Amino acid sequence: MNDKIETLFTEDQIQARVETLAQQINTDYSERSLVLVSVLRGSIFFTTDLSRRIRLPLAMDFLSISSYGEGSEGVVRITKDLEENIAGKDVLLVEDIVDTGFTMRYLMRTLLSRNPRSLEICALLDRRARRIIDLDIKYVGFEIPDKFIVGYGLDYKQQFRNLPYIGIIQPDKLS
Repeated sequence: MNDKIETLFTEDQIQARVETLAQQINTDYSERSLVLVSVLRGSIFFTTDLSRRIRLPLAMDFLSISSYGEGSEGVVRITKDLEENIAGKDVLLVEDIVDTGFTMRYLMRTLLSRNPRSLEICALLDRRARRIIDLDIKYVGFEIPDKFIVGYGLDYKQQFRNLPYIGIIQPDKLS
């Protein structure tokens, strides 16, 4: 099956970029503590690798969301909420991929309503070709083309998340 996946970013490229992002975060949040909020499930590998490289006092929490409806303006619902209060804290929202921006806008509004000291986005992948909502993504791993991708947490029908690299697939050719 993996012969049908075209490598977009190798494991080494991903790890090098995660290291660079962590260095930027370490500098930007120097002398502060940070709360990483990981959006499940896709960002778990990225969040884990990133957190191991951040050299600051660090807490982690998790959100899980579901999207319903057709089109880019489907309804987003939190299915697993944060366990900790983020009021007055520096929060970094960690996401695997940002596409249209609708989900990220919903999450940012929701988290901002909880009065964090600061709130920024760290996305492993930015697919600007699909962007509808303008977002300020402070930390971006890679910009990607408008292709279907899997690996390093990203899936196709719950498969391929465990690949150590990110690849492009054509779902219609997987059968």
